[in-house]
Amino acid sequence: MMNTTLSNGHIAPCAPSTFNLAIFGVDIYSIDTQLISGYDFRAGVTGGVYPDLPVSDPVSLSFCNVSVSYTHPGQGDNITVTAWLPVNDWNGRMLGVGGGGWVAGGPNSQSYALAAGVASGYASTTTDAGLNLGADASASGWALVSPGNVHLYNLQNLASVSLHDQALIGKSLIADFYARPPDKSYWNGCSQGGRQGMMLAQRYPTLYDGIVAGAPAITWTAFVMGIFWPQLFMNLAGMYPYPCELDAITAAAVSACDGLDGVLDKVISNEYACNFDPFSVVGTEFNCSTTNTIKQISHGAAAVANATWSGPHTTDNQLLWYGPRIGSDLTGGPTRFAAAATTCDANGCVGAPLIFGVEWITLFIEKNPDFNLSAITPEQYEDIFHAGRQEFSSMVDTDDPDLSRFRDNGGKFLSFHGTGDGVIPVQGSQRYYHRVAQGDPTADNYFRLFLAPGVSHCIGGPGGTPQTALDSLVGWVENGTAPRTLPVRFTSDTGTKYSRFLCPYPLRARYKPGKNPTLAASYHCA
Repeated sequence: MMNTTLSNGHIAPCAPSTFNLAIFGVDIYSIDTQLISGYDFRAGVTGGVYPDLPVSDPVSLSFCNVSVSYTHPGQGDNITVTAWLPVNDWNGRMLGVGGGGWVAGGPNSQSYALAAGVASGYASTTTDAGLNLGADASASGWALVSPGNVHLYNLQNLASVSLHDQALIGKSLIADFYARPPDKSYWNGCSQGGRQGMMLAQRYPTLYDGIVAGAPAITWTAFVMGIFWPQLFMNLAGMYPYPCELDAITAAAVSACDGLDGVLDKVISNEYACNFDPFSVVGTEFNCSTTNTIKQISHGAAAVANATWSGPHTTDNQLLWYGPRIGSDLTGGPTRFAAAATTCDANGCVGAPLIFGVEWITLFIEKNPDFNLSAITPEQYEDIFHAGRQEFSSMVDTDDPDLSRFRDNGGKFLSFHGTGDGVIPVQGSQRYYHRVAQGDPTADNYFRLFLAPGVSHCIGGPGGTPQTALDSLVGWVENGTAPRTLPVRFTSDTGTKYSRFLCPYPLRARYKPGKNPTLAASYHCA
């Protein structure tokens, strides 16, 4: 048995016998440990959805890798919580990291986040919610317990219960390994991880002292249906544009609205003033990289872009949910990770719907993996939309604006969302902010939202993703220093480097005319 000497003087073996878990409502199957030495971590190799963990240099990590497998008696589940506990220079804090898509977390999908946490001194934890997906994005292996019946225990574990367990198990492991509990506990997640952070603040308000929730999937039952809306539109119209057409429309929108903030940097920073009409560029010629030919923007492509930006509507034209902002990525580039994506060959194009919208409808609402989505009508879509909200909203949605228990426990909540997010529209986060503020005019004392112009889903896009959200949150929790701005940097497609900052919503960074637009000092929050 190898002992590990910790910086606080405590000597603990990285062995199952070190840990004595007793969690109410949980039966432990096994505790496995492995001492990892010389783990090579290089920040920035793959940021995943955790770009803000503040590590920049290559480091060699040593940590105790603990895997706890357990069940909720009578439910037949088998969940694994993983903790990476640094053996040197622990900063006294626990960091819970979330997942993405249908993935709750787990070391296979979140190894970067776990390692970045350890590199920054955190004892890092994650859970697979018992779904055993690894990095697999599909829910097909766990959604149905039998034909026509959703596996509600699995969905419940993904939605909330495993998050509660992760925190309690993580704190217990930390207390046993370091001979004291964590001083503070933090959560960091984006997308599904952002939704998980919302759930923790709303349903389990005493588990974490601070939460970072990026691009949160707040109203899951609405936005996931919205993801399928552009595909429904294309199916009904019988037209599937080449990705290059939609990309040309996006480029035209950015060009038209780029300068509305007084700076030409290929980023729409004043999206409220952007009223670009996609039909205005019908007939415009452009070079299509997909076909290597000169093409013209078609009326059909403009209609798809317009429908996507407008968002899903009822048959009597009532808005069901938001569409992405004008200028958001419609096609997802090479990954096709976008709501209006298509795939093409020599015979033309077909729709490439995101798996989340497809499986939400087929597996959870229709409960039939063979349900034919290509044939549904607008009336059916509207019925399916409402059926999903009625059946599952209380289980998976995290749009309760009452954060008073989290507030009274001293919690701080920091959220950010890219205005160019083509998967989870930023308006959902804005809507939630206003509902919280309406119920509590002092909400800025514990809840702040930062909008990131031009940023796509969690990361990417022409704008700057916040890199210091977690550090800013720690300062807020432990020193009372509320984040007034979040610094961002980005490089334009011409190579120009920009330094900016994000302002707490509803403020935004405004350019000071005549100043150098590449410098943060040339902007102010207003």
